[in-house]
Amino acid sequence: MDPIEPLHSEDGFDTDGPVGESAPRPIGATPLEEALLARLDDDKAQEIVLIDLKGKSAMADTMIVASGRSHRHVGAIADHLLRTLKEQGLGRAKVEGLPHCDWVLIDAGDVIVHLFRPEVRTFYNIEKIWAVDSAHRAARD
Repeated sequence: MDPIEPLHSEDGFDTDGPVGESAPRPIGATPLEEALLARLDDDKAQEIVLIDLKGKSAMADTMIVASGRSHRHVGAIADHLLRTLKEQGLGRAKVEGLPHCDWVLIDAGDVIVHLFRPEVRTFYNIEKIWAVDSAHRAARD
């Protein structure tokens, strides 16, 4: 039987997978993007991708795609993002998929956030659709 990896490292720091392996989070261009990315990072969202839609789509300027580990994790992240949007003065964001929490879409106007469970994200692979010839913003070092 394979050993189970701990949720917390021996010295008390949280790990996002194998010890020492953590992807840097993308950089937001606006205060709203930064607030959402920081909240996703705080909530331990996985595989956070920021896609610049300027000049590609009139529906939004930015799309953020992230994964949660389970239905409950996706729902909690969505709830925290909605609170962050309310704090930013965008309390009327449109939300789809919250009851099931397989794929939650949050439309905040200039920024659209997609939250997935890992299996659902792999199946739909929406970042590949939008990322063709797209410049993903550079990750922080």
